[in-house]
Amino acid sequence: MFDAGEEHDLAYIAMEFLKGKDLVPYSKPGNLLPLPRVMSIVARVADALSYAHENHVVHRDVKPANIMYEPESDQVKVTDFGIARITDSSKTKTGMVLGTPSFMSPEQLAGKKIDGRSDLFSLGVMLYQMSCGKLPFEGDSMAQLMFRIANEPHPDIRGVNPDLPDCLIAIIDRAMTKDPDARYQTGAEFAKDIRTCATMTGTAGTGDSGVDISF
Repeated sequence: MFDAGEEHDLAYIAMEFLKGKDLVPYSKPGNLLPLPRVMSIVARVADALSYAHENHVVHRDVKPANIMYEPESDQVKVTDFGIARITDSSKTKTGMVLGTPSFMSPEQLAGKKIDGRSDLFSLGVMLYQMSCGKLPFEGDSMAQLMFRIANEPHPDIRGVNPDLPDCLIAIIDRAMTKDPDARYQTGAEFAKDIRTCATMTGTAGTGDSGVDISF
């Protein structure tokens, strides 16, 4: 954010003009990014979320549409903290469902008080989708979708993309565990495992050129 103010009773915020576009086009079958690039991007998003969580901010709407990517510079930006909440504040509430249902954690859908581990579940869903072009949970109705997220294990991603390395599958499975205590506890831990997996499978070196957080 460069500036904020009010002019003629009109409030304004001056922000950076972002090049590139969001990751939605790269989450579709037939247009997926190379796996090394996916892993690099998700690791940097995990780093950014780790920083936000360390400062007691939970994003609450992690999804491809809120990650901006500029291929030429390999720049990643986490955007749209519009429904983020400060976790140690009295403003944190339970019983309120905000976000995009397909990417929500079970506890978020239940309207429970959430912390950064909920964002990491959402990031796991994003990693799943960007690795195979399909969402792990789908339903004919909102009720069916919510039930599946809350109660059913996510489908084995190898049924969609059998070529994924075992270490990446293990990362996805851990990130999308229903129990927050069994999930990744920090974004830094998530990012470390992805980078270790990339090194083990020979997919590292794709340009971890940094990530920014944009509101």
